[in-house]
Parts: sequence; C-alpha cells; structure tokens
Amino acid sequence: MAPKQEQRSAIIGFGMSIPGRRITTEEIARQWNTDPQAIRDGIGVKEKSVPDAGQDTFTLAFEAGQQAIETAKIKSSQISAVFVGSESHPYAVKPTSGMVAAALECDPFCHCADLEFACKAGTAGMQIVDCFVRAGQVQYGLAIGSDTAQSRPGDALEYTAAAGAAAFVIGSASDRNALCRIDKTLSFTTDTPDFWRANG
Repeated sequence: MAPKQEQRSAIIGFGMSIPGRRITTEEIARQWNTDPQAIRDGIGVKEKSVPDAGQDTFTLAFEAGQQAIETAKIKSSQISAVFVGSESHPYAVKPTSGMVAAALECDPFCHCADLEFACKAGTAGMQIVDCFVRAGQVQYGLAIGSDTAQSRPGDALEYTAAAGAAAFVIGSASDRNALCRIDKTLSFTTDTPDFWRANG
C-alpha cells in the first residue's frame, strides 16, 4: 500500500495588533544626552510603538488572533492548535497560548504551547502549526507572534524594541478561503549567546 500523501497547507487568515502609543527616538535620546539625529541616521528609526496601560503580550495576541479568525471566515471553535511565540510572556508558567485559546473560544481539545526563540518564536509557531495541518492532525491552527519587548535603559535596543502582534490561521491549501499556499519552510539554528535572565 502506498504511503498516505501529506496534505498541502496554506495561510487562510491573518491579523495584527499594534498599540497606538508611540515614543520617538528623539525623546529617548534626550533622556541619555545623546544626539537624536545621530540615532536616526544610524538606525533609521523615528519612533516605536509602546503598550498602553492594560496592554500586554496576551491582549495583543488576542486582538491579532481575533482578526485572523475573522479574515479566515471560520468559527473560532474550528481552531484546534494555538502556538504563541514571544520574548515577553506575561506569566512565568501560565501559558499565553492557553489564555488566548480560551478567550477566543477555540476548540477546548486544543494543542497549545508557548514558544521562546529570540526573534523567531512566531515563525517557529507557524512551522509547528503548518506541520499539524500537513499531518492531518488539525483542520485549522493559529500561530501568533506577540511582544511588548523590553530593553535595558540606555541600551541600543531601547530605540527599536517595540510592541505588536501578528497572527496567522493555517489550514489546508484546498480550503476555499486559502490566501497563500505554503510550499516549504526552512530553519537555520545556531547556539548564539543572547540576553541573560535577570536576577530575582
């Protein structure tokens, strides 16, 4: 008997959430007695989004996920995999993905996990959901990258580490609402030193 052919996958819906508040690189530079023009010329960034009171990685992920489900034209109960990638999950142990799945009223028999992988945790989530769909484990899955990125005061990242979320519903390429077929994905991983965990 011939092996079962894997299902093709596609992006079915997408969404995003970006806080409306902004802080300019000029404001940050002034606090550190740094030339704002040199900062703008050096990094090419004029401003960044910052979360408002009550906004965090979860709320941004929820809003982006809700929008993605709406553009996919499906019911949230049809989502049975939710993966959230972030560098700034609000809880140490409680999963953001479980909170998002519950708030969106996804299928309670839902594969959920939080991912951390520096700047590629969201795309790692897309690859995992893609594999679930291709394997026929789920009809639809939701992959979200969400952050309220922080940096050390005075660090170069203080000018660019911003807040926002992007979400993608992934399903079968034969779905009538398929927007973009996923043919292949690729990862390249190295053991690169990054930030140390803060004391406490």
